[in-house]
Amino acid sequence: MCESKEKIFFKLIHGTGKEETSKEAKISVSPEEAVKWGESFDKLLSHRDGLDVFTRFLKTEFSEENIEFWIACEDFKKSKEPQQIILKAKAIYKKFIQNDAPKEVNLDFYTKEIISKSIIHPTLHIFDAAQSKVYQLMEQDSYTRFLKSDIYLDLIEGRPRRPTNLRRRSRSFTYNEFQDVKSDVAIWL
Repeated sequence: MCESKEKIFFKLIHGTGKEETSKEAKISVSPEEAVKWGESFDKLLSHRDGLDVFTRFLKTEFSEENIEFWIACEDFKKSKEPQQIILKAKAIYKKFIQNDAPKEVNLDFYTKEIISKSIIHPTLHIFDAAQSKVYQLMEQDSYTRFLKSDIYLDLIEGRPRRPTNLRRRSRSFTYNEFQDVKSDVAIWL
């Protein structure tokens, strides 16, 4: 059964609460097709399985928010109705752009500031600069590591898929969590 684009977008923005392992299991790519993905980043992203495999790779690096943001922007640009543009823009902003967003992408202050001021009256181009910066980051950084990864090398060599080792993201501590802790200077003397 085919889901509407709005339902798919809603799941992307709000999550489903479940890992989509069945989708990963369906990826069946010939080594020849996988080799084509090594020709350019655009060829990788334009192929559905390439996009899925690259997303799986980014999850191992804890940077899947980049591809999720890029996909959300691509979907957003297809919006037609003004109300749809406003709702999707605010959902993308809340999930990826605002400070302390659940999947905040790494953007410079100036780009974030422009989007923050424009979110009141968003246009279809509100995220263009941010999407371009995230795309360049993925192309220059993540894509080059992807081409050297076991995930990609297994595909081009026709080896069976190995389980993906997803490490847990460690929790970052903030100063506030330690402000009542007294140091034991005697240990260091």
